[in-house]
Amino acid sequence: MAELERLEEHRARIEDWLHACFQDCAPRGNLYDAMRYSLLAGGTRVATLGPLIHNPQVVQDLESKGTLTCPDIDSVPDGYEVVIRSHGVPRTVYDKISTRGLAFHDATCPFVSKIHKIAEEAGKNGALLLVAGDASHPEVQGIVGHTSGEVRVFANLDELEKMREILAQQKSIYVVAQTTFRVQSWESCKASLKKWCTNAKIFDTICNATWARQQEAEDLSQKCDHMIVIGGHHSSNTQKLLQVAARHTDAVTVETADELDRAWLKGARVVGVTAGASTPSSIIEEVLNSMSEEIRDDMSFAEMLEASEAKPLFAGKIVKAKVISVSPTECVVGIDGSKHTGIVKLNEMTHDPNAKMEDLVKVDDELDLVVVKTNDQEGVDTLSRVRFEAQKGMKDVSEAAENGTVMEGDVMEANKGGVVVNVKGVRVFVPRSQATMRRDEDYTKLVGQHVRLVITECAGRKIVGSINKVTAEENKAKREEFWQNVEVDKHYTGVVKSLTSYGAFVDIGGVDGLCHISELSWSNLKHPSEVVSVGDTIDVYVKSYDPENEKVSLGYKKEEDNPWEKLKNEYPIGSEFTAPVVSITKFGAFVRILPGVDGLVHISEISNERVNKVSDVLKVGDEVRVKLINVDFDRKRISLSMKACLNEDESAE
Repeated sequence: MAELERLEEHRARIEDWLHACFQDCAPRGNLYDAMRYSLLAGGTRVATLGPLIHNPQVVQDLESKGTLTCPDIDSVPDGYEVVIRSHGVPRTVYDKISTRGLAFHDATCPFVSKIHKIAEEAGKNGALLLVAGDASHPEVQGIVGHTSGEVRVFANLDELEKMREILAQQKSIYVVAQTTFRVQSWESCKASLKKWCTNAKIFDTICNATWARQQEAEDLSQKCDHMIVIGGHHSSNTQKLLQVAARHTDAVTVETADELDRAWLKGARVVGVTAGASTPSSIIEEVLNSMSEEIRDDMSFAEMLEASEAKPLFAGKIVKAKVISVSPTECVVGIDGSKHTGIVKLNEMTHDPNAKMEDLVKVDDELDLVVVKTNDQEGVDTLSRVRFEAQKGMKDVSEAAENGTVMEGDVMEANKGGVVVNVKGVRVFVPRSQATMRRDEDYTKLVGQHVRLVITECAGRKIVGSINKVTAEENKAKREEFWQNVEVDKHYTGVVKSLTSYGAFVDIGGVDGLCHISELSWSNLKHPSEVVSVGDTIDVYVKSYDPENEKVSLGYKKEEDNPWEKLKNEYPIGSEFTAPVVSITKFGAFVRILPGVDGLVHISEISNERVNKVSDVLKVGDEVRVKLINVDFDRKRISLSMKACLNEDESAE
């Protein structure tokens, strides 16, 4: 009887901690505390489907008390009571539990259970289920397992955009989000879906605790020099908090107080602390107690780096590493102060898409890197050089934004909205309207160029700049200098900025002058593009200028290239030559002497015999022998004769 009472008491305690879990998803740590207490009471063998929470210390502690952590229901031994964790499981898991006759306790988060019902409804109604989240996360896998219809998962707006064509073909769409999905990303995705799909039913399924916690992290991180997020490195909830905080300040995750790098806190006036929903209160208290110790004098960046080496690895940590091997796409490094090896992928080494790893590093090179992701099972970590540079450069960028300082960088890429500039390792977005001075300029040609810019907005990871503002200031100074020194016939080296049907606009140093189409060539042009292209560097000279209206007329064609001067020097009156017929008229045929210079063979000068119709004798393209009879340079008229050549030939016979 006493044994029965003890068993009933034990079961009541299990129900208590399950009930506590339902009250607020945030205290998943309470679930751990309650279950730990329950295990100490004894009487029941418990198996969890997967780690109870994303905290290795918690899982290890529970296992030391007798809990089994099983990857699936088939791995649960007979006689064990199954605990379904807050992530939830697919419908098939419940079926297997029932088939085996296992006792179970369902600790599925009520927000997750709500999504399961929506998924079931989508399947019954023949709708496409669209899930925002990590496809590999157990919560998302559980959601997917509750619909009988088609389902697609997307992790961000970019992945969602790739589905637009598929979405357009759907009659009905149900949209849900993983409960720990990043709020800002979810809002962006919802806005796009409302534009694309009028038939989409969108459910706000991010749990209130997660929503509030992310908002608190958003607000707190803007007031702090550093942010510490306490929670499992593999916890989705914790990583979302890290992403939110990192938008505004330096942020790291720690699983325990042992990972807390005190050197990282040196010099910080305000340090913010938040915790993932799965973090036990005991660990939070431990970290806070450790932080409460006296913070000593500021340390240099190098000292911080050195001090961090002896501590465990975690995302966001700065480390030194030595290159062990190099391949075309990545390099393997040994991390100082650790037995771990790490991988630096090419895109984490440089922003240059054309770069080769072999050209960037060699074996035994020492690198400063940032830990991106850890993998305890294989002991391999993912690291980044570009993120390390970004951390160092972020301070300079932030100060430049406050002071209006002009910075320099390289344009890495262009998209439909503008260009991305690498400024000291920091990605700065320059909107299209701020990239070039003219709307008709091809801003994509900036890719690969070194540019000067100012930072106009710096809020977390949202960093916006303007090339135009710098260009405008520089052009202003150049314009003032130009108008002070401009003279007629003065030569300039300029860049063709744009073309019109009537000419080319050329930048000659902050001032755009017009080179009329007639000034581009001695030949008759149909369009300026026959001679110049946008971006060409050309030599021009000033023909006239109007300072009051800031207008400049330019010349490009050179006098020495004037074909009429060449005609005067090379074709004296009476000279004979062969030339092509370029056009036929009623009164004669025009013959091309030089490019831009045509002479007329009158119908009476074609033959010794009467010619009634020019086209009966000549056609365009015919090569004819002619004699230069007369030139009127003022009127630009030339008289030629074929008959004169014929008469000379007859006389010679």
